[in-house]
Amino acid sequence: MANNVKYLPADERRAVIVDTVLALAAEMNPAEITTAAIAGRMGLSQGALFRHFQNKDAIWEAVMARAATVLTERAEAAAQSGASPMESLEALFFSHINFIVEHPGVPGFFFGELQRPGKSPARERAKELMESYGRLVGSILQEGKESGRFFERLDIPSAAGLFVGIIQGLVLQSFLTGERETIAKRAPGVFALFRRGIERGRSE
Repeated sequence: MANNVKYLPADERRAVIVDTVLALAAEMNPAEITTAAIAGRMGLSQGALFRHFQNKDAIWEAVMARAATVLTERAEAAAQSGASPMESLEALFFSHINFIVEHPGVPGFFFGELQRPGKSPARERAKELMESYGRLVGSILQEGKESGRFFERLDIPSAAGLFVGIIQGLVLQSFLTGERETIAKRAPGVFALFRRGIERGRSE
């Protein structure tokens, strides 16, 4: 890989480094990924990495920024694709599930950053993503409530938290079982339960 990376433009070389970190995160605990491991996977020296990133925190921030950008773009497109609030929620949910299946290293990296003590650029990116994602889910839920499609006494913050929590729960189950297909396999059933809990006429 080193020979290929050597002749890439700087932006593309940085992108390859980010992709390498995500690939490693799918195989091991992200907290245990070192710059030596990244360089070794790429067939480069650590010095070559630091010609593109000032330090390890800068690499981690770039990884989180990439993941956040891709997930946000997909989430917003999915949210706008539905003909009704429920269709938008369903599209958003399965878009997120598909993202995790395609990028299995992201959840571990994300959880790891949120658990890090103190502040870091990557951790702040993770928090910003959580907040913006929660607002997106909340706006769809509010639209459904105001249109009379969802339960009229629906607690929007709690429902939005549950929506996100369901996805996180599926990820944790896949970590425990070691089977990535657990996420996609169980997603339809848990979304059906969520739907019955918020849709007007189903729980009243």
